[in-house]
Amino acid sequence: MMILKDRIALVTGAGAGIGQAVAQNYAQQGATVILLGRKSKLKKLEKTYDLIHNAGGKASIVPLDLENELGLVPEMVKSLYERFGRLDILVNNAGELGALTPLALYDNMLWEKVFRVNITAPFFLIRELLPLLKKSDDASVINVVSSVAFKGRHFWGAYAAAKAALVNLTETWSDELAKTSVRMNTVNPGATATAMRASAYPGENPSSIPQPSEITPLFLYLASAHAKEIRGQHLAARDWLEWKPR
Repeated sequence: MMILKDRIALVTGAGAGIGQAVAQNYAQQGATVILLGRKSKLKKLEKTYDLIHNAGGKASIVPLDLENELGLVPEMVKSLYERFGRLDILVNNAGELGALTPLALYDNMLWEKVFRVNITAPFFLIRELLPLLKKSDDASVINVVSSVAFKGRHFWGAYAAAKAALVNLTETWSDELAKTSVRMNTVNPGATATAMRASAYPGENPSSIPQPSEITPLFLYLASAHAKEIRGQHLAARDWLEWKPR
């Protein structure tokens, strides 16, 4: 059985890493997946599309820069409504690491960029897509966070603060949506072999941590009807897999 058969999902940052793995997994389970990513990453989005299409899945590409083009989101929403009439799943996965540096030395413009991508963009996407999500009989919003969202750590600065804000946003919006068909939760992927992780830990052996495809079970569960009663929760992907270093 394909547990996401005929569902419509939108995944941000779908060109690589966790976003690509989640998009592939959703498509394998029957969903039509909208792949959103920066225009500069179009080739990567096309690769994700090809992987899904070649496996018999359905996908479409929406090139959109969440840092600078949020003004185009209403037009995207209109297009999605005309094409699908609803949205069942939204995964806010796109992220910006910024600089790993003491707060006292943090660049002002970079601080604003990190917040735009990690918290302003998810807020704006959720708000603008809410009418489409409410058209679904069971809509799931999944916000990707981090361990540093729950406990600050030296040098993680803007990224940690923005992810902490996303945790709070999820809780607040979950309360406000309590009587609707829209549920919202966060996923903390934990250490995962992605480009962002490599830039934060350049000396780490990527084979010593899970690959993105290995942490998708929790994303699939939260997107499915099996998680219909799960609201406002913060779940760790590593708790959903039995994994041993290679």
